Formats: sequence, C-alpha cells, structure tokens
Amino acid sequence: MAEKMTDKVMRLAGSPEQIRNIGVCAHIDHGKTTFSDNLLAGAGMMSEELAGKARNLDFHEDEQERGITIDSASVSMVHNVDEKEFLINLIDTPGHVDFGGDVTRAMRAVDGAIVLICASEGAMPQTETVLRQALKELVRPVLFINKTDRLIKELKLTPEQMQQRFVKYITEVNRMIKSVAPEEYKEKWQVSIEKGTVAFGSAFHNWGISLPYMQKKGVSFKDIIDAYSGTEEEIKEKVKALAKKAPIHEVVLDMVIEHSPDPVQAQKYRIPRLWHGDLESAEGKSLIECDPNGRLFFVITKVVVDPQAGEIAAGRLFGGTMKKGEEVFLNMANSPGRVQQVYVYNGAKREIVDNVPAGNIIGVAGLKSGMPGETVTSGGKAEPFEKISHIFDPVVTKAVEATKPADLPKLIEVLRQVQKEDPTIVVEINEETGEHLMHGMGELHLEVIENRIRSEKGVEIKTSSPIVVYRETITKESPEIEGKSPNKHNKFYMIVEPMPEDIAEIIKENKISQGRYKKKDETVVAAFRSIGWDAKSAGNVKGMINGNIILEETRGVVHINEVMEMVLDTFEDVMKAGPLAKEPCVNVVVRLKDVKLHEDTIHRGPAQIYPAVRESIKGAMMQAAPILYEPLQVLRIETPNVHMGEVSKLVSSKRGQLLDMNQEGDITVIQAKMPVAEMFGWSNDLRSATGGRGNSSLMDQSFERLPGELQDKVRNQIVSRKGLSEGSLGA
Repeated sequence: MAEKMTDKVMRLAGSPEQIRNIGVCAHIDHGKTTFSDNLLAGAGMMSEELAGKARNLDFHEDEQERGITIDSASVSMVHNVDEKEFLINLIDTPGHVDFGGDVTRAMRAVDGAIVLICASEGAMPQTETVLRQALKELVRPVLFINKTDRLIKELKLTPEQMQQRFVKYITEVNRMIKSVAPEEYKEKWQVSIEKGTVAFGSAFHNWGISLPYMQKKGVSFKDIIDAYSGTEEEIKEKVKALAKKAPIHEVVLDMVIEHSPDPVQAQKYRIPRLWHGDLESAEGKSLIECDPNGRLFFVITKVVVDPQAGEIAAGRLFGGTMKKGEEVFLNMANSPGRVQQVYVYNGAKREIVDNVPAGNIIGVAGLKSGMPGETVTSGGKAEPFEKISHIFDPVVTKAVEATKPADLPKLIEVLRQVQKEDPTIVVEINEETGEHLMHGMGELHLEVIENRIRSEKGVEIKTSSPIVVYRETITKESPEIEGKSPNKHNKFYMIVEPMPEDIAEIIKENKISQGRYKKKDETVVAAFRSIGWDAKSAGNVKGMINGNIILEETRGVVHINEVMEMVLDTFEDVMKAGPLAKEPCVNVVVRLKDVKLHEDTIHRGPAQIYPAVRESIKGAMMQAAPILYEPLQVLRIETPNVHMGEVSKLVSSKRGQLLDMNQEGDITVIQAKMPVAEMFGWSNDLRSATGGRGNSSLMDQSFERLPGELQDKVRNQIVSRKGLSEGSLGA
C-alpha cells in the first residue's frame, strides 16, 4: 500500500537537514501559480493533466474569478534526489502589489525563494519588490525564467538571441540582489546558470532545464528548439515528450535542494537578524541550532478563519516542538493560550498531527488572540521576534458601514477579523462616532476585502469613495516644551526635530528594526554607530515606530525607568495620530531632555504620565512648523509609441511628474511619480488614453511635502471628514 503524503511528511519533519522551506514569488501574470501547480503534480498531489489549469493553490472563489493569487497558500510535499527524500514546505505567494503584505509575511516563514520572471518581459517592478521582501528577511533566492516557449513560438528568437536575453535578465536580477541584499550576501547570493541557481522552462507546458540537469540527463538546447518545430500535432507530442524528459518539478526542486539552505543552516544567520534576545542564553543557542528539544518559539505569519475549525494560525516553528494540548504564551497579545490542534499543510487541506518539531511550517488551532507577527512561546513571556513590517504603507481608505443598523455589532467583529487575516488592512473602529475606516494598499485590495465581507462574512455593507491617508511631519526644531500631569506633580520636557537624512537612509535600508530598544540590542547601536554616533548617543535611542524615533537624554532622573514604558506608549500613540489632523506622523525625532517625577508611586500612574507626555510631544510638534505629506507612487507605464503624447498629458493632468522615458521597439516605457490623491480611476483613464493597450505597475512609494497651496485645504477636509474639533488636536 502506498505511503500517504502526510506520513511521508511526518517521517521527514524531524530531520531538518532534509527540509527546505521555500516561497514562490513573482511579478503578476508571470505564471507563478501555474508553476506551483506543476510542483504539486510532480509530487503526485494532483493530476499532471490539470497542472497549469486547476490553480490548485488559488482556492478562494475570488482568486479563481480574477485569475490572480490573493492569499498565500502552504503545501508540504516530498521530493527525491539521488534516492534521498527531502521535505519541501512551499508557500505560493501573491503577485499583485496590492497583496504584497502576504509576501512579506510568508518570507518570515521560509529560508529560500524561487523568484519567477517571464522570458518575454524580464524582471519587472514587482520582481524587485519581492526580492527586497525576501532579502530583508535573509531569504536566499534562486531564479526561474518562465514562458521560455514564447521566445521560440512567438518571437522566433535564435538560440543566440535567447542566450543574450537570458544573460540580460540574470544581470538585471543580480543588480537587484546587489542593491538590496545585506553586505555579506551581495556577492554570495548572486544567481548564475553556471552555479545552477538559474533554471528556465515553461510552466504551462510542464518542462524546465538547468545546466546541471542538462549535463546529468543529456538534454540539449537543440531538444527544446526542436520541440517547437513541425505541425501543431507534432509540436504537441514533442512538447509532451520534453516534459517527460525534463519535468519542471524535478529540475526546480533539484535546484532548490542543492542551493537553498535547510533550517539549521538558515537559522544560524537568520536568528541573529530576526531575534534580538540574548544569543548566548540557552534559548538563544537552541534557536540558532533549530533545537526540537529547546524552548518553543513559533512565529505566526498568517491567520485563516475556517468555518468548522475556527481560527488557524499558520507560521514557522523556529524552536522546540509544537504539541497538541500544550500551554503557550502569546507575547504580543500578552496572553496565555492553549494549542487545540496541530496541522501540516496540503493547500486548502490540512492534516491533523500530534506534534511537529522545529524547522517546519505548520498550522495551529486554539490561539484566538494570535495575530500575524505574533511570537508564541512555551514557559511564559519571552523576547519576541522582530515585528514583520511591509515595505509599503496603506495609502487608500474607505469608510465602511452596515447596510442594516442591526448588523453593526457583527460588522465590528468582522472588521477585527479582517485585520487579523490581513494585517496590511488597517482598521479604525470608532464606536462613539460610528465611523469605521479600512486602510488598504490600493483600490483592488479594498474591493476584494469588501466582497469577502459580503460573500464570506455575510454582512451587507456600504462604503464611501476612496480616501487618501496623509502623513504629518515637522520642518524645524522646536523649543523645549513642558508637559504637566493633571496633578501638576510630574513634568516632562521634550524637543522635536526633523529626521536627519543619514538616519532616514538607514531606516529606508532596513538597517534598524522597528520597536522598543534595549541597550543590549547591538544591531540598533551598530546601525547608529555606522552614521557617526558615539555609543552613548546610540544607546539613548529607545524606540522607533513608522520611521519616527525617540531618544532619552535625561541625566540622573530617579524613577525614570519606572515610567519609560508609559512614555513609549504615548510616543507611539502621538506618532499614529499627529496634532495637525490626527494623521500618522513620519520623519520625527523626539528628544526627552528632562523629567521631574513625584516621589510617591501613586502620584505618577498612567492617568498622570500619559497626559503629560502627550502634552509635551504635541506641543513641541505644533511649534516645529508642522505640515502634511502626501503619498506618491512611482509607476512604470508601458504604452504604444503612438499614445506616448496622450499618456504624458494624462500624467501632467494628475499633478504627476515624468521621471524617465525610453523607447523599446514600438513600446514607450515611462517612469512617473504620481500623487495617490489623483489616481483614483487611473486604470480606466490609462486604458482610455491608450486604446486599451497601456498598462502600469508600481515601482516605489514615498511620502513628500504636499504643495503649499493645498496644505490648509486638505487639512480642513481631513478635520471636517473626521468630525474633529481644534481643541482635540494640537496641545
């Protein structure tokens, strides 16, 4: 009797050197989900005939309808190389930039990434984005060039021309790796045909080749060219034969096993980057060693609400062994939990198991307070893993209300659930005013969530027109501002100043993790030392949120450590809702210069400290010439040459700025910087301007100063929309 896949998975789950945790990522429409289908078919988990058609890992109805991946999906499979078995824990990730948060979270769970590019389009903006997401998490990439058949059938390139194109693409990918990888991996993780870290093929036709595979199996480039010559029926038969001779799953998974690290190898360099606890402690050493007998450390990367099983938390088990019935602690939620079930993954299907050791990607039921990014541990509270932060911020907002007033309590519950399932959806619930806001990555992102609230959650809703989320910042240094507690016994003295460019740069390069810092956090100290700060000044940095930092520069203040957590709480609150219009803040440095505290603990509780700190920070910001920043997106726009003029006019009409323009044959490629506030309906406008032949993709996102003539107008609009009074804003 054939061994079940679950039994195979569990047999290998305890041998970390035989495990590979892999993500598949790509620009939209480069064939990623078809590719993943082929890997499943090769593992015997679906029919070969359906591979490329079933979209097995796109099991949501809206994914099937739209033909795009929206949610990451996990699957475990077994692959043989030279009669040795390996467990592949694979996550298929979305390609559309609006759902890139799922890619970011998936990268925390994996150690290697298969980056796909299309042979006719090459590396695109989202290719660079997924590489940035992977490398930020120290995930090693390999490259698969898909849709190679199009170069032969449609473009009719010669072998020499194809080779030139591959070299061009590989060079471009390596440039991307070099530009974003940490220094020690810029060269080490370069991909190449010679090393065997590049493969190419056709996911649609189920074949692939790499140099090692060609040498091993005697497949030549001539075999591939020949497969696409002859009558339609002849080509069909020859392509089938090619897929038997060089099956894509065998080529790709061989490459993965050879060049992607196992969990033990990966955790040696990933743990010091992602976990800021004491590496010399027993738990630190067990994490680095991926020890199944050490303390439990499980990082949640995704939460799915199952109608039967309830909330399922998926993620990476970095240390210990996850067991059914185990008592655990959720460090971000600061609450205990109990493991009800443990699962291994098979796409939409989950298999219940008793326990799983470190190094695997698993699902867990019972962690009701768990959010993506949560660190779950045994034995009570522990140092959590670094917060998972997406490289782009939500920039589009819609107000949401229940169509039926009786559904309001259910809507509030559903909105909280939505944020848990997709943390890049930021939800604001105001039970006093009844205004509920959803902040998303783009119009499509919010549209999908709206549809799921109606179809899957069963709540009929009405939504507003899209709203832009702005940022607040300051333009000069403030004087020292005093904040008094309501009882007048506690005083805080703050200065705020604009973020210096050198600090902004190391934040942009992800050299500093967000959160609250301890002096022992050498990563943070080293980052500030790299721009010329001395050790003492670097040690004064106490926290960073959304690119804003706070420094504690007091001298000899008694009881300062007892109130510091409350200071940081308030700093975070003000940075999330600034004094101009309660929009998030950016590029603000807060310096705590002095503190006067009452001797008696009872007189310096939260009710006294929070208002005093808030008054000091907000008061300082209002005297530092505060302004609004607006979100802008850098787009790559492709249009036929004949429509170049219309596209240029369209960009200008939306306050856009042309950054670059190049002709590639009969296509013009334009780079433009566009204010998000002017981009609603952009896809339709671009189609109209280009006769339906233009397209665009997101390259980058930034926040820049809103033009002076719009500052008061936009602020007044925000204040009016939120129903704010001036008294509730600046101190």
